[in-house]
Amino acid sequence: MSEEGNGAVPQQAPQMKMQVLGQFIRDLSFENVVAQKGLASADVQPDIQVHVSLDGRARQVPNQFEVYTKIKATSVNKANQAPLFLVELDYGGIFHIEGVPEDQLHPFLMIECPRMLFPFMRRIISDVTRDGGFPALNLDTIDFVQLYRQEATRRAAAQSAGTQVLS
Repeated sequence: MSEEGNGAVPQQAPQMKMQVLGQFIRDLSFENVVAQKGLASADVQPDIQVHVSLDGRARQVPNQFEVYTKIKATSVNKANQAPLFLVELDYGGIFHIEGVPEDQLHPFLMIECPRMLFPFMRRIISDVTRDGGFPALNLDTIDFVQLYRQEATRRAAAQSAGTQVLS
């Protein structure tokens, strides 16, 4: 006999709530090396590398968190490895989060929050590179789960290396 059949009310898991309270550019930099050196853009075959880092912390207000995503995109000419441009974006969001178990909060902050902000960051990078005289750089979707796993593995390796040195 099920619990519902005997009049018992089934226990419900706490409802997860996530609200974006604000988002903003914390820092933005674009350097057009081609224009500074007076190179002709017709001679350029770009090779672009993108690096992403994440940071987050609790705020003074209960259930509020800040999450920052830093994107650094560098472009060099494939022919001679000469730099073409550098764009750096430090983008933040303020979130109200409830109902996430404590042991899942850190991954939630480092995966779900940046995922919510990513379309806005992509648009900013696209606009800045286009306005800087290059074809718009439309970032591929970032796998924040994989990024989180890589960072966790890197930290575990660094911690074990530090432990081995002390032993």
